[in-house]
Amino acid sequence: MATFFGEVLSVYSRAVEEDEYDDMTNENEEDEQIRREIEEKRSVHVHWLSQTDGGSVPCSDLIIAVGPNATGFISAYVLSSGGWTAVGWVSLWNERSHGSGRPDTAPGPGEPSCILYQQKNSPSVLICQCSCYVAEDQLFQWTEKVFGCVQTRDLTVTVLSDCSAAEYKTPDYLSGSSVPFLRSLRTGAHKGPVACPPLEQPNISTGLAAAVLSHCQVQRIAAVLYQCYSDVLQPDSLTMQTYRAAVSAVLKLDQNPSADVLQKITRVSELQSNLYT
Repeated sequence: MATFFGEVLSVYSRAVEEDEYDDMTNENEEDEQIRREIEEKRSVHVHWLSQTDGGSVPCSDLIIAVGPNATGFISAYVLSSGGWTAVGWVSLWNERSHGSGRPDTAPGPGEPSCILYQQKNSPSVLICQCSCYVAEDQLFQWTEKVFGCVQTRDLTVTVLSDCSAAEYKTPDYLSGSSVPFLRSLRTGAHKGPVACPPLEQPNISTGLAAAVLSHCQVQRIAAVLYQCYSDVLQPDSLTMQTYRAAVSAVLKLDQNPSADVLQKITRVSELQSNLYT
């Protein structure tokens, strides 16, 4: 269209504008639907084997084990003593954890699991054995869902977490004889004794262990994180035993587990890491 000055103006068809608007609306609706489906698929759920009547599970101590050696220690030194039973599990899905880890099924080697245990005769201690990977976008959900089911009044939380010795920053030479070793971080509400020296700066904690400690700090829950630095990534008897001092303050541990129990735990990791099997 030309004006009386000879200027040419662009003229848009209303029908074209409406078609473009409809296309954008459809794309936005599709994107929103995809986003909702992804969020639903990656959501975290806590399941209990017994009816809790929607209330919080009463306990005075919550022990959370994260990583192969931490969970291996719980299996070898705590759960093998008897009297412990699975009371629930945490289900989640992400790119590195393709299963729910239900305790009423028999998980195979490498199958992710995040199972909750209690003693029938002494339910004051709740153990969460988390050997599955929890993605960054699921950490907040995990802490909110798990702690939302636990009575937090007068609760003390103990977190056991694996960490590679290569990530430990120190100005001194770190000899092989000094590995494995423990370092601790605790919340302001934790006033009790700690079984090892505090974690020195600039070292940090990451992943699920850090998310749990941050949640406890915000909610003013007494919590201490024991981070075990080791040069062994898979379950190792020496590394697992390092956690003994940390858990002894909460649970009375029996003597060292039998060789068969330790061999069973370490053998699974050996089979997984074998290139020719």
